Amino acid sequence: MLQVRTDAAPQQNWEVDYRPGGPITVNGEPFAWDIAPLGNGRYHVVHEGRSYTAELVSADYAAKTFVLKLNGQQITLQAKDRFDLLLDKLGMSNAAASKVNELKAPMPGLIVDIRVAAGQTVQKGDPLLVLEAMKMENILKAPGEGTVAAIKVTLRDNVTKGQVLIQFS
Repeated sequence: MLQVRTDAAPQQNWEVDYRPGGPITVNGEPFAWDIAPLGNGRYHVVHEGRSYTAELVSADYAAKTFVLKLNGQQITLQAKDRFDLLLDKLGMSNAAASKVNELKAPMPGLIVDIRVAAGQTVQKGDPLLVLEAMKMENILKAPGEGTVAAIKVTLRDNVTKGQVLIQFS
């Protein structure tokens, strides 16, 4: 189950439920669509007899924020999975974002670029490192505001999943 909302006025919310290979429901109703990739993050979508051109402008998978263009109109979507919804329910949604102590490797890979230095102040979303994994370069961004206390890796280091890469003060 995902909760998806737009930030634009008027704000809209949808409850989306899907299972790989199974049906998709939106707000408890079956959702039927045809989608065809056009290349370069662009798609042709047909839903309820209407045709749409969709383009993925940007995706921040850590923050679960996506910017799309539908028929040329840009919209921002924010998704929350069941864990995010549980944290909201428990009143802990902002607890993780308030203080960041370290950045850990989300997957094994090779450090191909370091974009910060010790003592540097960073804002949420600032690029910190580039981790190459499965022949793809992944930009690891600051999960919150802070000051880089120590960089625990060097260029061309192989890292394991969960390894501490940067410590914040």
